[in-house]
Amino acid sequence: MTYHMNPELENICEDIINNFQGELTWKWDGRFNTVLIEFTTEYNEKVLSVINRHLSSIWNSSNIEEAPDIVQVISTRMGSLRAGQILFTSDPDQDALVFCAWWPWGNGSKVSIRLAPCYENLSDNERVELVTQLKNRFIL
Repeated sequence: MTYHMNPELENICEDIINNFQGELTWKWDGRFNTVLIEFTTEYNEKVLSVINRHLSSIWNSSNIEEAPDIVQVISTRMGSLRAGQILFTSDPDQDALVFCAWWPWGNGSKVSIRLAPCYENLSDNERVELVTQLKNRFIL
């Protein structure tokens, strides 16, 4: 049986990714199994506007310990949140959500974001299928 991405989560990913088509180039980050863009800080406002439209839960190093388990798992998988880093999520009270990790660079000139869906109750095979679908769907 083939596992398919939740259509609502796929639409969120697609809208965020498509908002930067022609301006910023998404890449695959195999280290975290996410799509990734890097941009100069002049894009911060536009990128944040698009992210906030879909991912209204905001987590940082000062409130991540209060986050639901699924969000804490994402934070841990991403290397835990450091000062200045933000983890945006869709509704964290669901079994599946979309997250976006906002990582400013140390020199302050660029930001990287990583975006992916996260499903709480998937087998290893289903996770592999989901990663493959994300990569095939959104990386041109």
